[in-house]
Amino acid sequence: MKTSAVSPGRAGLFLLLTGQMLPLIDTSITNVALDSITLSLHTSATQLALIVALYGVAFAVCLAMGSKLGDNFGRRRIFLWGVALFGIASLLCGLANSVSALLAARTLQGMGAALIVPQILATLHVTLKGTAHARAISLYGGIGGVAFIIGQMGGGWLVSADIAGLGWRNAFFINVPICLLVLALSRRYVPETQSETRTRIDWQGTVALAMILCCLLFPLALGPELHWPWETKAALLALIPLAWWMRTSALKQQQAGLMPLLPPSLLKLHSIRFGLLIALLFFSAWSGFMFCMALTLQAGMGMTPYQSGNSFVALGVAYFVSAWYAPKMIGRYNMRTILLTGLVIQVSGLLALIATLQLSGQMVGALALAPSTALIGYGQALIVNSFYRIGMRDITTQDAGAGSALLSTLQQATLGLGPALLGGLFLHLVGQSQGNYSTALSGFLATEVVMMLVLAAAAVSARHQLAPRCPANS
Repeated sequence: MKTSAVSPGRAGLFLLLTGQMLPLIDTSITNVALDSITLSLHTSATQLALIVALYGVAFAVCLAMGSKLGDNFGRRRIFLWGVALFGIASLLCGLANSVSALLAARTLQGMGAALIVPQILATLHVTLKGTAHARAISLYGGIGGVAFIIGQMGGGWLVSADIAGLGWRNAFFINVPICLLVLALSRRYVPETQSETRTRIDWQGTVALAMILCCLLFPLALGPELHWPWETKAALLALIPLAWWMRTSALKQQQAGLMPLLPPSLLKLHSIRFGLLIALLFFSAWSGFMFCMALTLQAGMGMTPYQSGNSFVALGVAYFVSAWYAPKMIGRYNMRTILLTGLVIQVSGLLALIATLQLSGQMVGALALAPSTALIGYGQALIVNSFYRIGMRDITTQDAGAGSALLSTLQQATLGLGPALLGGLFLHLVGQSQGNYSTALSGFLATEVVMMLVLAAAAVSARHQLAPRCPANS
């Protein structure tokens, strides 16, 4: 690796972590602003799901590409390009006067996030050593909870305050000065690093993955609303030849000694396949949960964005505490135990939330939600920590970069698909319950409980396959 002789220092670390928080905060802010966007742009619930989902899909598709661009052209340079793109896209989101314009800008935001995020961890890894490295990684791992709280509370306040009559647009405009600050200072305080050898970008795999995700996302999101026209059915059928094309291309590249976007050799590993199962069942349910909760609290219960944001504070605090102490637990217990513990805690929280909704009826306050959502957040952090460690269990040191990129892509793809796929189920339940959002949310939460129990059953049955094996699991 080509690295700078100077470590980032406190200022550089602050700038890198600020860059990391931008995409994380934006996700929370967008959920808080959904009801206000509906009133302003007259969006349907399906369009709201796409506003959330397209960001995640663009993020997933471009993530591996962003990592390799940083390796090839300099991580600080690509980090700055990503921040600039994210800032421009945020400005376009705030200026959008139609759903189509907002969807396009959200897609650009996802692409910018994919350029930002891979550079941060890589820079920390190659420029910091010893205690400084451990402290930086702990901050990197725990900042998700902080970003969540800031996004929920800050975003809710920005939308509710209606500064200059801009309403939900302020939730996107706020990113612009933050991006300008990072752009102005990063060249001075963030060191430049890059790989000594250039790595190849699998453009064909990237295009194929984008087409596969779009052929899955749009039909399942729009199909029920449009009564399944032939175009939606054709798109779903197109998944078969697209998947075959992507696999064939990946096999040819692998045989030629190249590294495809989704390496078939890695997909054969049990740890990666189990990581895929975690992504499909947990991350899709997580993003779907946040989307459905936001709609229920605002559209269903009439909360303001600020009240809705405050309702998630307990979840964010619990997530941060759990993520902060997770490394100590990992040192004592194996990852299967950590995963099962996280699932038990989260399922307990989901069941407690169902009970809270049933007892409270159509209206429920932030204090009433706090106990159940705190359990959910604490369990979520343990599951997230398990995801990468279990997924990387069977991967060799030489394939560590490719394995990490593969797992990150799976995570972001399922986070992006969750609101569209599970949001459709929730909206169907809203219709079946004649607009009773609390009843519909209880039905959605029951579905999520089943998904988590399926994941727990898989973890129990995979006792031998998930037993500790290599140092990467420590």
